[in-house]
Amino acid sequence: MALDYFCVDLETSGPIPGMHNLLSVGLTHVRRFQGRYQLFTDFYIEFRPIFPEFDEAAMRVNRLDAIRLESEGRSPEAAMGSILDWIEGERSGRKDRPVFVAHNAPFDWMFFTYYCGHAGFPNPFGHSAIDTKALAMGRLNIPWNATSLKNVASLLKDVEPQDPSKLHHAGEDARYTARVFCALMNLSAGASNALGTASAGPSGSSGPSSLGASSSGPSSSSV
Repeated sequence: MALDYFCVDLETSGPIPGMHNLLSVGLTHVRRFQGRYQLFTDFYIEFRPIFPEFDEAAMRVNRLDAIRLESEGRSPEAAMGSILDWIEGERSGRKDRPVFVAHNAPFDWMFFTYYCGHAGFPNPFGHSAIDTKALAMGRLNIPWNATSLKNVASLLKDVEPQDPSKLHHAGEDARYTARVFCALMNLSAGASNALGTASAGPSGSSGPSSLGASSSGPSSSSV
C-alpha cells in the first residue's frame, strides 16, 4: 500500500505558537499511483484568532483580515477536528502513519502540532516530517541558501512558476509545494522529470491543475 503524504502550508500572525495565531491551513494529499507521485485532493480552512499578538509584517504577507476571521474563522477545536477528519478520510491505508510534508517544515509542523495539542487531539503525523528544502538539497545537489521554493521550482522541468497573485494563500501554497514535492520524488524514482528551467506547465499529475479545479483526480475540499 502506498504511503499517504500531506503537503501542508499555513499562515500565521507571527512566528511563535501560543503567542501568535494560526490563521489558515491548506493541505494537498499526495501518494504514489501508477508508478508516479501524484496530487490528489485539497483542503483549506481558516481559524478564529485566540492569541493577542499580531506581527505587522506577518499580516502584510498573509493579507488575512483578522477582524473578518474573528467572526468567520472556525475555533481551533472545530478547525483541527475538520482537518483531522479529512486526513483520516483521505488515507488509502491504516497500517502506516501519514507523512507531513512542507517547505521549511519545522515552522509549519510546530504550529500544526501546537494546535493539535491545544485542541486536545493527537498529531496524526507524529514527531517527524519531510522538509522539501532538505529534499531539494539532496536531489538537486544545491546548497541550503538556494532552496527557496521559487528557485527549487525553477530547477524542475515540470513545475511552472507560481502565480504571484496566489502567493501566501495557504491552500494555493500547499498545492504548489505538492507539485514541487512530486517532481522531486519522481526524480528519485527515475521518472521522466529532468533538471532545467521551468516549462510551460506541470505534467504527469492525476490531480487538478489548480486549487479547486476538477479533473480525473479527486476534487478539492474547503471549509
